Amino acid sequence: MEDFYWIGLKAVAGIGNVTFRRLLERFETPQAALAATPAELAAVKGVSPAVVKAVKGADWQRFAEEECLRLTASGAKLIKFTSADYPKSLFEIPDPPPFLYVRGELLFNGVAIAIVGSRRATSYGLLTTTRLAEGLARHGISVVSGMARGIDTAAHKGALQAGGRTIGVLGCGIDKVYPPENRLLFGEMAAKGCLMSEFSLGTLPLAENFPRRNRIISGLSRGVLVVEAAENSGSLITAQYALEHGRDVFAVPGNISFATSRGGNRLIKQGAKLVDCVEDILEELGGRLAASTAATSLPLKPSFELTAREAAIYEQLARSPLHIDALIAQTELTAGEVSSMLLHLELKGAIVSMPGKHYAIAN
Repeated sequence: MEDFYWIGLKAVAGIGNVTFRRLLERFETPQAALAATPAELAAVKGVSPAVVKAVKGADWQRFAEEECLRLTASGAKLIKFTSADYPKSLFEIPDPPPFLYVRGELLFNGVAIAIVGSRRATSYGLLTTTRLAEGLARHGISVVSGMARGIDTAAHKGALQAGGRTIGVLGCGIDKVYPPENRLLFGEMAAKGCLMSEFSLGTLPLAENFPRRNRIISGLSRGVLVVEAAENSGSLITAQYALEHGRDVFAVPGNISFATSRGGNRLIKQGAKLVDCVEDILEELGGRLAASTAATSLPLKPSFELTAREAAIYEQLARSPLHIDALIAQTELTAGEVSSMLLHLELKGAIVSMPGKHYAIAN
C-alpha cells in the first residue's frame, strides 16, 4: 500500500522530483500529501493551482493502481530515497529521483566506475571495454553502464565474466528489454547484478529519456570512463554530468581517423585522464585496490534509513557543507525542525558538525 501512494504522488501532473521532495518535507509521507487540503498544498513552494486540482482528481489513483499491478508482475521493487538501500551518492546530484525501480540486488558497499561509449563501437573499442571492465571487476569495483548496444553491453558482459558486480541504468521502463538482443544479458543482470530505472513501467526507450538516464549513471559512480564516442555522442553528456557532479573523467584514446574516437580524444585534450590500462583508473582511486579489501576501502556512502525530512537535510549537505541558517532557508522546514533533523542525522552517523554551526556529510 505504501508503494501505491509513492507512485500516485509522482504521477500527479505537474509534480516533478523537486516538488515531490518538498511535499514530503512538509507532510512527511506521500499519503499525507495526497490527503492534504487545497490550502495546505498551495502553501508549498512550486505547487500551482493546477497541481492542487490534479492532486484532488482521480487520474493519479487509477495510474497508481495499475502501476502496482504491473510492479508485482515485473518482479521489480521500489527503492525509495528514504530507504537504506537508496544510493546515497545520488543525493549529490541535482534532481535525484524520489524512487527507483530495481531488479536484482542494489549493493553499494564499494566503489563504482561508469563505462560509456558508442553504440556503433569498433572491435578495438569492444575488446578494450571488455578488458577494462574485467580488470575493474577483479579489483572489487562495480561497473555501471546503460545497457545499450556496443560499449555498454561490452562493459556489463566484461564485469560479469570476471565474476564482478555490474549495474545497468535503463532509459525505459524496467520491464522493457532494450535492445531486444540483450534479453539474455537482462536476465543475467537481474540474477547476478542489478537493473534500475526511474521511468514508469511500460515506458518506451524514447530518445529524450537517455540524457536523464545519464545523470544517474554519473551519480552512481566515482568516475566515468569514455571508451569510444563521436563528437555529439550521448556519452559526452554523461561526461559533462560527471564534471558537474565532481566525478573523475577518464577516456581511452582512439584512432584519429575514426569518427567514434573524436569525442574521447577531445576529452583527453580538455583534461580527462588518458586510460590505456586499468591501473590508470586505480591510481585515481587511491592506488591499486586489493580485491579482498576493495569493498570496504573506498565506500561510496554509508547505508542508513532516512525520514523524508532527514533526507531534505542530507540532500543539501551532500552537495556542500552548509551553515544551519542556509539549511533553514533552502528547505520547507522550520528552524526547530532543522535542528531536530541535524541531531537525528548526527546520531545516525550520517553527518558531522563543524565549527560555527556548519554541517557536512560524514565520509
